[in-house]
Amino acid sequence: MKKRLIYIYSSALIFLGACQSYLDIVPDDIATVEKSFNMRVSAERFLFSCYSYLPKLSNIEKNPAFTSGDEIWLHENYKTPGWEIARGFQNVVNPYLNYWQGTRQGSGAASDLYQAIRDCNIFLENVESVPDLDYSERVRWIAEVKFLKAYYHFFLIRMYGPIPLKKENLPINADIDDVKVRRDPVDDCFDYIVELLDEAEPDLPPYISSEASELGRITQPIALSLKAYVLVTAASPLFNGNPDYANFRDKQGNLLFNPVFSLEKWQKAKDACRDAVDACETVGHRLYYYSQSGSQYNVSPNIRTQMNIRNAVTERWNDEIVWGHSNSMTDNMQIQSTPRGLDPATRANQNVHGNAAIPLKIAAQFYTMNGVPIEEDVDWEYSDRFALKTGTAAEKDLIKEGYTTAKFNFDREQRYYATLGFDGGIWYGQGRFTESDTWFFVSAKKGDPASNVARDKFNVTGIWGKKLVNYLNVIGETSYTREQYPWPIIRLADVYLLYAEALNEVDGPTSPEVFEFLDLVRTRAGLPGVKEAWEQHSRIQDKPDSRDGLREIIHQERLIELALEGQRYWDLRRWKKSVEVLNAPITGWDIEQKTPEGYYRQRVLYNQTFTTKDYLWPIGENELLANKNTVQNPGW
Repeated sequence: MKKRLIYIYSSALIFLGACQSYLDIVPDDIATVEKSFNMRVSAERFLFSCYSYLPKLSNIEKNPAFTSGDEIWLHENYKTPGWEIARGFQNVVNPYLNYWQGTRQGSGAASDLYQAIRDCNIFLENVESVPDLDYSERVRWIAEVKFLKAYYHFFLIRMYGPIPLKKENLPINADIDDVKVRRDPVDDCFDYIVELLDEAEPDLPPYISSEASELGRITQPIALSLKAYVLVTAASPLFNGNPDYANFRDKQGNLLFNPVFSLEKWQKAKDACRDAVDACETVGHRLYYYSQSGSQYNVSPNIRTQMNIRNAVTERWNDEIVWGHSNSMTDNMQIQSTPRGLDPATRANQNVHGNAAIPLKIAAQFYTMNGVPIEEDVDWEYSDRFALKTGTAAEKDLIKEGYTTAKFNFDREQRYYATLGFDGGIWYGQGRFTESDTWFFVSAKKGDPASNVARDKFNVTGIWGKKLVNYLNVIGETSYTREQYPWPIIRLADVYLLYAEALNEVDGPTSPEVFEFLDLVRTRAGLPGVKEAWEQHSRIQDKPDSRDGLREIIHQERLIELALEGQRYWDLRRWKKSVEVLNAPITGWDIEQKTPEGYYRQRVLYNQTFTTKDYLWPIGENELLANKNTVQNPGW
């Protein structure tokens, strides 16, 4: 008699209505699964189906981190599920961006990550039976799927906190109490993810040798980098001794969060980050530097530094990319991040949307040219930042010469100009690569080429995400040719900054490595080292000398370096800073004004509200009805 399996969706359950069983039982067509593992070619297809559940992180509708917080703001005529969350409309009846059950994830196919985990389990349970699969390939495939299983669990934990762990699929004769699973304590969840990653890592290749066919598949540096990020997350305030969850228990009275802070978690994170750094560097991952000799274009030092930042994200498979998502090519996000009318002749181009608007508080987080916060720099007039100033020849590769814009845009670090497109700012590329080409610049006041001319395609703040737009893209009058690139899930700068963060939490500023890895990232951005910058330019010269002060510097460095890459939202949550930061109003320029005096007034677009309950996603109401052992997250 054939073995019959019970496939369990969601947290182990899928609620199908009062008259239907919540168990999806597949008894007689199990041969479909058997056929999937009766030869190598079909087993490989199943392997790739396990990959196919990876969330499409380049998609503005599907990546929770893009619009669920405050980094990208939209207008009323273009709403994403994340933006509904940002405006306080998350709910328990039908939650937005519900990766627990695979619903309300915008247009296109949705990902049910428990279904993904189920398929990973099916693969692991059956791959040993494939007759024509050689040993080395078998162990590699098993390692890849264990990694994917770990990642899917982690993606859910980051959203929901403690979740039911799906270590294996349940058999048909499972007791009903086994089917109605409970949420596992969050520390057990993190431990299980690390266990899977530790099992997977030795059997993964150190690098991809068959680049033509395998780029995007999992390697040892990817596994170790994810482990580092998982352990840093587990050690962070949201999950490490969080008093807000001191009484968060399941229905049997078991605590789901440990209320006691553990420094040991930071020590484990520190060790994991060191291993990740070593693994990445050993196989040749390096911070990206724009190669003048390898380019046909001579550029100024400022443009070259900006290209260090832009191309680290948008140049396919450059040496800094540790994990690129080859099934999530960045196309629509480029359309949403490009100003309409960058070239005046393209103002009516329907292929350019430019809806992804960057709030002023995101622009404000970037340093001055001296490498310190704008409110700290003794040489930068913070109180006069919204006054007007006209561009001169001295900054002609940053701001259009003779163009009047805000002082806010002057004397900023190069990552500001690499990341943001703003009224009066130079937009390098788009088919114009030398100074004699007359570079494009953004002109966004009312009536200008990049201003609001379409009710469904415009930018509400007057600031665009240049960093996400490949400089080789070309806009025509009715066309937009885009150089698509795999979404960079992890790049080396991220790993370096995670290591610096863990070092500071364990050793404080006494560790020279903290400054070494911070300064590697800052040097690439054209900035002086942390100690030099604060000693010479900050009103708080001793800030790097304490653990708390250095923590603030490290946090801001991450927010700047990884801006618009889907990290800010999760970082603010794990640091427990969201209540503070996401309750500040969303503001932009007054885009309906024609004159500089009118345009450069800060305009409130939305007064955001974020409370403690918002740190964890709600579990769908139908899930709770189907499984009485599952408890809702606090506050929902």
